[in-house]
Amino acid sequence: MNVTRLQPGRHLSPPPTPLRHKGLKKGVYVIPSLFTAMNFFGGFYSLMATMSGFRLLGIDASQVQQATERFDYAAIAIGLAFVCDTLDGRIARMTRSTTEIGIQLDSLADIVSFGLAPAVLAYAWGYGTALQDWGNTRQLAWFLSFMFVICGGFRLARFNVQAIRPRPLAEGTPKVDKKSFVGLPIPVAGCLIAAIVHFAPTPIKYVPHHELVGISMMILVAFLSVLMVSTLRFTSFKSVGTGRRQSARIAIGMIAITGLIYLYSQWVLLVLAIAYVAHGLLSRGLTSLSRRSDKSGEPQET
Repeated sequence: MNVTRLQPGRHLSPPPTPLRHKGLKKGVYVIPSLFTAMNFFGGFYSLMATMSGFRLLGIDASQVQQATERFDYAAIAIGLAFVCDTLDGRIARMTRSTTEIGIQLDSLADIVSFGLAPAVLAYAWGYGTALQDWGNTRQLAWFLSFMFVICGGFRLARFNVQAIRPRPLAEGTPKVDKKSFVGLPIPVAGCLIAAIVHFAPTPIKYVPHHELVGISMMILVAFLSVLMVSTLRFTSFKSVGTGRRQSARIAIGMIAITGLIYLYSQWVLLVLAIAYVAHGLLSRGLTSLSRRSDKSGEPQET
């Protein structure tokens, strides 16, 4: 019987590595893109429903009920797009399938679903029709909707640049913090407008004191535009639920919120959107007060 002897310095070849499931690995990258596509579809459907409702308002007053349903559908579509936008980012981080193309595609979907769709909805449902007899006010309303879109686009562009280059680009540029966003996120700004429409889908033109309500809506859109390009800090919630200890509590909390939204969607969605915007303003105010108190407590040189 011949026995093969190993010569000094020679080693046995390592066992062959098992074949990886390349199809499964590619499928992991496809899942976030599917949610991004659904985000796109939500924004597109919202635009089509808003245009349909605006067309019905131009026929006669008998079509108000159908127009109200169209505007409500448009607002709900923006809310569903927000759910898809949240899921695609979280799934991409959990599966470590984040790509540069996915980030840019997500930003394009956001500008459609949370920039263009809410701006057109606010105009068609709100101040665009309620103030159409006020001379040049209608042109101002058109301009405010455009500014909402462009400020949202600037907010997304700034976020992408900061995400790619974490270091400050210039002196005074805020640093990137994963726990917070710089400026109001455009999905929240768009969802606040959608929540208001879902709370009262009847066109402003057919509600009491519609001029005052239309002007208030214009002020709100302008205020949200300023918040998006501001340097205020808003909690990102990206790290929520990542720890094992928090998973059970987060799951219970999400089930409770989902049940409340199912039962009282008009009130719960509006309160959640307002609370998120208000917490950024309150945190900035509390931070300013604490800094003033610290400065006043320091001993002054004589």
